[in-house]
Amino acid sequence: MRIDGKCNTRSRMSFYTGIGIHQLMPDGTLGPEREINGYPDGAKINFVTWSLDGKHLAFSIRFDEEDNSSSKLRVWVANVETGQARPLFQSPNVYLNAVFDTFVWVDNSTLLVCAIPSSRGDLPKKPLVPSGPKIQSNEQKNVIQVRTFQDLLKDEYDEDLFDYYATSQLVLASLDGTTKEIGNPAVYTSLDPSPDQKYLLVSSIHRPYSFTVPCGRFPKKVEVWTTDGKFVREICDLPLAEDIPIAISSVRKGMRNINWRADKPSTLYWAETQDGGDAKVEVSPRDIIYTQPAEPLEGEQPEILHKLDLRYGGISWCDDSLALVYESWYKTRRTRTWVISPGSKDVSPRVLFDRSSEDVYSDPGSPMLRRTPAGTYVIAKIKKENDEGTYILLNGSGATSEGNIPFLDLFDINAGSKERIWESDKEKYYETVVSLMSDYEEGDLLLDRLKLLTSKESKTENAQYYIQKWPEKKVCQITNFPHPYPQLASLQKEMIKYQRNDGVQLTATLYLPPGYDPSKDGPLPCLFWSYPGEFKSKDAAGQVRGSPNEFAGIGPTSALLWLARRFAILSGPTIPIIGEGDKEANDRYVEQLVASAEAAVEEVIRRGVAHPSKIAVGGHSYGAFMTANLLAHAPHLFCCGIARSGAYNRTLTPFGFQNEDRTLWEATGTYVEMSPFMSANKIKKPILLIHGEEDNNSGTLTMQSDRFFNALKGHGALCRLVILPFESHGYAARESILHVLWETDRWLQKHCVPNSSDASAELDACKDEVSKGVTDSDNQAVVAGGGGGPELADFEHEGFYSLPRSLL
Repeated sequence: MRIDGKCNTRSRMSFYTGIGIHQLMPDGTLGPEREINGYPDGAKINFVTWSLDGKHLAFSIRFDEEDNSSSKLRVWVANVETGQARPLFQSPNVYLNAVFDTFVWVDNSTLLVCAIPSSRGDLPKKPLVPSGPKIQSNEQKNVIQVRTFQDLLKDEYDEDLFDYYATSQLVLASLDGTTKEIGNPAVYTSLDPSPDQKYLLVSSIHRPYSFTVPCGRFPKKVEVWTTDGKFVREICDLPLAEDIPIAISSVRKGMRNINWRADKPSTLYWAETQDGGDAKVEVSPRDIIYTQPAEPLEGEQPEILHKLDLRYGGISWCDDSLALVYESWYKTRRTRTWVISPGSKDVSPRVLFDRSSEDVYSDPGSPMLRRTPAGTYVIAKIKKENDEGTYILLNGSGATSEGNIPFLDLFDINAGSKERIWESDKEKYYETVVSLMSDYEEGDLLLDRLKLLTSKESKTENAQYYIQKWPEKKVCQITNFPHPYPQLASLQKEMIKYQRNDGVQLTATLYLPPGYDPSKDGPLPCLFWSYPGEFKSKDAAGQVRGSPNEFAGIGPTSALLWLARRFAILSGPTIPIIGEGDKEANDRYVEQLVASAEAAVEEVIRRGVAHPSKIAVGGHSYGAFMTANLLAHAPHLFCCGIARSGAYNRTLTPFGFQNEDRTLWEATGTYVEMSPFMSANKIKKPILLIHGEEDNNSGTLTMQSDRFFNALKGHGALCRLVILPFESHGYAARESILHVLWETDRWLQKHCVPNSSDASAELDACKDEVSKGVTDSDNQAVVAGGGGGPELADFEHEGFYSLPRSLL
């Protein structure tokens, strides 16, 4: 985490500029907007939350001050009926501490707020002279392997700073203006009221801190308090966790995922590992789920709810007769869903679904949840008329070989049978079920009174929201958002399929500029933008993900912006790195990477939309790593590359990276072969490196781009390095985003669209043909006449050199 000391918040917080409320009318339409007012103009709004009864909103505001920094945050509340907002605290000196948790509604009229302690004092001063050397020791010979974490505490002064900013005083504040401090100041990380509003589940972290691992692994204490601040009991006090193994699916020892049961007034549940948290240890069971009341009777021990052989992944609660328990194992991609009856020990748990997480075609969907009066969410039980069966709704993405076709199934939990009661349009639109809207009625929901919130979009129409009612399934549109970028409203989008040389089916989304016709306009310069992924099976790797009918979302630095420069964009061509059975995917990384890229490039050339010598490759993070590797190992495919915020030397991430959980010493050859840094001498095509100066992502420290650039420069490569001040792994400042666009555009115009020297050579060739009066049968154009010097010079002046040769 990074802290903005001026505001006492996480750094790089986005914000809202206003809040509008619409009443959902009985006929399914939205009423007129009621704007929240009363707060100062120019306020930046965050953390907007409803009270449980929906009559009030709470949110924080801050302002830009004269020195262009933001003020500290204050908590405001608004009356939903009148739209009038006011400060929660009468005193102007109570500020929100937004480093960890912020505030939570305890009941309909009371908030529990993490405030900056009034007794905090001045910022700790850094000693002019260190008290001594920085010492880390492993004299106990413990095996401690950690990923390449950024932003770790470095010394005692950092520890003092962390305590200063992260320590909160909890304050109970009522809407009538009364306040009460509860508990002692501490580094509180989460506050969670029980569904019956009688208890608080309070988590905090404390010293000793670590210079080796992030704050999420610091010693953690979890306690139960009453909602008026009285200590009830300690649930656990977990020690510092520096020794969590790097193997994927490894976890912290002791109690974890401690939560309230959503269907009970005040019952806790949690998981405990039986393998010491080490995924490489074979043991059965691997995880045990326990449950216990907030205030157990004397001597009452936690009750075992369920035992799992894979890693625990959560529970969807319904009632004492039904809950769904999830478990999974990354190494095999196996995932299972269990049906349990929490209140009936004589009912044996049974497996409901047992499948591969990679097999999206077999995904049955997730249960739809309904909101309870206590504000929790439980599985919605559905009743059919004259039917005593137990039904739930499964909301699925509907992956098929033709793309995603989302669905809603009525599922008989006992018989295992299902009935499709809703499905997205598949010809033109992409529709999804967003939320259940008929959950304000208590008891099981009647199928004939079902009401859903859905969204609908197409390739060229941005998403709008709809209310859909049963039994007639009447649809009512409730939003009318304008098109976010009308200049590209008529862009062309197609999901294309092709094969890799080993038979794996691949897909990509091909975007073409508005009005482009390949038969008339010829091939375009093309930008190939992607990100590799790991798979355990060829079949799963070849499955289609996404929909051809989804709206083309364009972010601040999206590759799709270059449609406005008349580029073809090959977005997200699948690059599966497959390791079947006991084989490790990355042992054949380069081979499979190159084969995937070759197949994609061949397809766009075959279609006549991309010029073979004008295809650029780019990516962000692991996509930047991909870009550098392709320029090193497949230089015949691309004319240049753009690599943003990547890692290029895997020896600098020796204890694993991405989904590789072997160490450098266990897989030395793989680490070296995968590192484009080791192949810097092979990179002959132009490469643009962009990196945030303060990249905090694990593994992609800014030094990666610095050293890679020096390696390239040392071999005479055509390269450019752009370091963005203050930026992290993603880029946030307007100046940074615009500069990234300028650098990228300059690079593509210079190295992908032919430059003036290339144009001169092509024009010289044209002049030769003109002087001979040659018929160019390949381009189906007759070049005739003599001389022609002035006209050709005019073409060059007007920028015609960037057009396809056939148009010249």
